[in-house]
Amino acid sequence: MEGVNYKIAAPQGVDPSTLFFVQVDKDKCQACGECETHCPTGAIQEMHPDGERGVVDPAACVNCGQCLANCPFGAISEQVSYVGEIFEKLKDPDTIVVSMPAPAVRYGLGECFGMPTGTYVGGKMHAALRRLGFGLVWDNEWTADVTIMEEGTELLERVKKGDKPLPQFTSCCPGWVKFAETFYPDLNAHLSTCRSPIGMLGPLAKTYGSEQSGIKSKKMYTVSIMPCVAKKFEGLRPEMNASGSRDIDATINTRELAWMIKQAGIDFASLPEEQPDPALGMSTGAATIFGTSGGVMEAALRLAYEVLSGNTLANPDIKVVRAHEGIKTADIPVPNFGTVKVAVVSGLQNAAKLCDEVRAGKSPYHFIEVMTCPGGCVNGGGQPLEPEMLQSSLFHSTVAKINRRFNQRRVG
Repeated sequence: MEGVNYKIAAPQGVDPSTLFFVQVDKDKCQACGECETHCPTGAIQEMHPDGERGVVDPAACVNCGQCLANCPFGAISEQVSYVGEIFEKLKDPDTIVVSMPAPAVRYGLGECFGMPTGTYVGGKMHAALRRLGFGLVWDNEWTADVTIMEEGTELLERVKKGDKPLPQFTSCCPGWVKFAETFYPDLNAHLSTCRSPIGMLGPLAKTYGSEQSGIKSKKMYTVSIMPCVAKKFEGLRPEMNASGSRDIDATINTRELAWMIKQAGIDFASLPEEQPDPALGMSTGAATIFGTSGGVMEAALRLAYEVLSGNTLANPDIKVVRAHEGIKTADIPVPNFGTVKVAVVSGLQNAAKLCDEVRAGKSPYHFIEVMTCPGGCVNGGGQPLEPEMLQSSLFHSTVAKINRRFNQRRVG
């Protein structure tokens, strides 16, 4: 499926913490250790006599998929895929399949159809979803805006009332949230209480969306479309049932959506630009920048600035908080308030440094954004693989097979 092997499995009613969402194929692994260098938690280790790696325990894995995206041998596969089930639901006349794509998907999907990296294809994506048979084309950008209102308001309450600890961490990234819950459970009170945008859109689709569209929620089958492998874990969390049933029935990533479009014989490049459906399809530019590291911070600061100062920003761009890697900090002067200290973190090794500061009571920040993947969701583990990586995987795999056969023939 777009250069990655998938195990077609659509788990239902299981504890997601017991599932492997990515795993190393021992027969393809050449023990180079590249996956291990990209794993933020040490979940991938040597498991076999010849040094082949594997994910040793799903509890330690944050499901980011960076090992998969960086394996030069194509030896890592996804273990959970709802593609088969979605195709069946699309054929069912009694089911209304609802699409809920994330902001970053529309900046990665075009690559699978020969378009330059980073090409915006939001309109074509919506058109493709309709042609696949999705009955309602809604958009996760809608709830990205809701997240800003909720997360920004929560930050304001923490700053003004002091009844909850600072700094406040963002809670949009499922890899980061699992990392924090697993390795820094004592800092849970610092995490924003807001659900992620898809964590909000799922229940809204089956409640408000159902009411607005006149379609009963029992007939809805909601599909989260993400740039991320970890969102599959999030969709299965037992808390995701605020609508009274499963908020998110299935989760796929950008690669899987591209494969579905190709399987359906849709000429993606020639599709017209179409808008999402009303009720849960509108959004602002603040929602769009969610896909890049610093985007959540920038959008939240816009709200906080205007509420705290009572002034409207002359220029809504707060580029000082945009980051591509590492840790970026900024002091934002706010009239009638003072200085808001913020940090934007890309990568969990960097997040751990700030978590240690918070744990030690030495953090100077009010607000910290954490994205697991380098540069944010646009480089998520579910996005298209780099063409060079695919070519490298084919070359390395061929050489590896030859070497393995040669070594097997040696005597003594």
